[in-house]
Amino acid sequence: MLVFGILGGASTSLIFSPSLAAIGHWFKVRRGFATGCGATGGALGGIIYPLMLQYLIPQLGWAWATRCLGFLSIFLLSIGCVLVRGRLPPEHNSSAKPDLTIFRDGIFALTVAAIYLLEWALFVPLTYISSYALHAGFTEAFSYQCLIILNIGSVFGRWLPGFYADKIGAFNTMILTTILSVVMVLGVWLPAGTTMPGLIIFCLLFGFASGSNIGLTSVCIGKLCRTENLGRYFATCYTVVSIGCLTGIPIAGEIVKTNHGEYWGLMVFTGVCYAGGLAAFVVVRIIKVGWDFKAVY
Repeated sequence: MLVFGILGGASTSLIFSPSLAAIGHWFKVRRGFATGCGATGGALGGIIYPLMLQYLIPQLGWAWATRCLGFLSIFLLSIGCVLVRGRLPPEHNSSAKPDLTIFRDGIFALTVAAIYLLEWALFVPLTYISSYALHAGFTEAFSYQCLIILNIGSVFGRWLPGFYADKIGAFNTMILTTILSVVMVLGVWLPAGTTMPGLIIFCLLFGFASGSNIGLTSVCIGKLCRTENLGRYFATCYTVVSIGCLTGIPIAGEIVKTNHGEYWGLMVFTGVCYAGGLAAFVVVRIIKVGWDFKAVY
């Protein structure tokens, strides 16, 4: 499992960043919608893969069930590698490597901080929602279905906010969906997560709201640089953000352990991270366009 975690995480990141950046090369006016549609594949995978495991493990066992997932991944990635193309050549003397000097731009640094906080929190509910449901007394079948319900919400939360981002601005849309994320975590999951209606509502709407964390981050970064530099800026951003992705889940686990198996601290941690990310996005917007609520940004 350790080898799988290390190699799986490294290989996934090497696929994720260039793929989303490549979409930004081909679209400018409809970049939000195009990126959201591309990111929808991750949410569909979050539905299909758990269902496959749920069906295949009793039939074939763990080893062959995971091999079947591997075969499906090879098939899909082979198609993806053939189809992904860049449109613009790199600038003269530019490098594809992350460039930390970009952080001299305060707006970029603040945007990365916002994305860091969102990603710090994003994978906590995704990882712990099933174990939380078991802890809350729900059946094992429903507990595992919670992750599927969350990803169903995420399917719509990746392309629909992208559609509106092209109309009202990527930062405006990200602010609205982050507000919804905070409300879902602190206003629904924390007080009503022990009820089935409350947990279903949380999974659907948090899945929808958090879907923009994947679909719109590259669009927000794209507003801060020229199109031909998008890959370098995006890679630099996620070089830092990956630390949050790595540490968020174990920190949440330690919080649960410290609270003797109770999950309220984990929920507060998630909500506070989202609130911090929201504040950073709002500050960036105010710096760029002021207090004009009608401004598209």
